[in-house]
Amino acid sequence: MSRRRCCGLVEEIPYSKRFVPDNQRNVAVSEILIEEIESIRLKDVEGLDQQMCAEAMGVSRTTFQRILQRARFKVASALVQGQTILIRGGNYILKNRVFECLDCHHVWDVEPCEKGAKHGYEIPCPACNSMKKIKVSDEDVRCTCGRRHQGDRCCGGMKLSEQSTKF
Repeated sequence: MSRRRCCGLVEEIPYSKRFVPDNQRNVAVSEILIEEIESIRLKDVEGLDQQMCAEAMGVSRTTFQRILQRARFKVASALVQGQTILIRGGNYILKNRVFECLDCHHVWDVEPCEKGAKHGYEIPCPACNSMKKIKVSDEDVRCTCGRRHQGDRCCGGMKLSEQSTKF
C-alpha cells in the first residue's frame, strides 16, 4: 500500500466545478481533484516553470509532475470522450489571502474563504476600515509609482528595470 501524499497548497477553489458537453448522450463523469486543477492553472495558465509550480503548491517537483500528468490526462480524456468534468475533493490546503489597502497601504492576511465566511470584497482594512484594497500575490512587485504589479511591467508600460535607471 502506498503512503498518502502530502497536501498541496491551493490558491483558491475554482468558480465553476462542473463542465458538461453539449450533447449529453455520454453519462460518464471524469472527476478531477482540486489540486489537479491547481497544477493546470499554475503550469498552463500562469506559465510558471515546474520548480516554481512545485514551490507554489508546497510539494516536490516529482510530485507536482505526477499531479499535472494525472490532471492533463483526465481533462484530455474527458474532452475526447465527451464526458462531464466534475472538480471536487482531493488532498489540499487553501492558502491565506493577502490584501493591501489602497488608502493606507497596510498589508494583512485573511484566512481562506470557507463556506459562510466573508469574501474578499466584504473585508475592510483592519487599519483604516477602507474597502479599497487589492489582493496581493507572491509575484507582485512594488513599483516606483507606489503600486504593485505582476511581472516586470509598470502601469505606464515601462519595464521596472528601465524605471530604476531613470530615477
